[in-house]
Amino acid sequence: MHICCAPDATVGFERLSPFGKVLGYFYNPNIEPLAEYHRREAEARRLAGLMKFDYREGRPDRQAWRTAVAGFEDEPERGERCRRCIEHNLEAAAKAASELNIPAFATTLTISPHKDVDYIHARGAEIAGRHGLEYIAETLRKKDGFKQSLVYSKKYGLYRQDYCGCRWSIRREHKRNRSGLEQSGSAVGLELIRK
Repeated sequence: MHICCAPDATVGFERLSPFGKVLGYFYNPNIEPLAEYHRREAEARRLAGLMKFDYREGRPDRQAWRTAVAGFEDEPERGERCRRCIEHNLEAAAKAASELNIPAFATTLTISPHKDVDYIHARGAEIAGRHGLEYIAETLRKKDGFKQSLVYSKKYGLYRQDYCGCRWSIRREHKRNRSGLEQSGSAVGLELIRK
């Protein structure tokens, strides 16, 4: 299971467990700044211990990710930048599954109300096919999945970020909320906004 963040992995683990043993795979070279990346990774690792699922952190290839999204930095959420980011992360998850002899993979990205689930499932299935894997097209936001993730987050005291991960999503969130990121708890992103 590709993990984008701990809160989303809560419902992912619960819903994917009936398919077999779940290995959480944290791979997110898009997350900036580095302190934010480490914070999210530590929470995903902690959640794996709490919910008792296997866990691995993939080595983030930031240069390959930057190349994948180059030229699309100003695209809105759900635009081409996001599609390329999703494809990059799903490709990494499929490669990891293949290397670990895991026959199937899924992603926690489908819990977000801001993501294009049809695109995620189509790309996931295509990528899985190229690697001889099965893609589990579980739409985690169905059946109040997002609300359930809020309940789990409170139960486990999980950190919930307020932007997807890349520097451009920080800027988008900052523009939407003119009161500034300091009030929303993401002061860590302000340094990137100024650049």
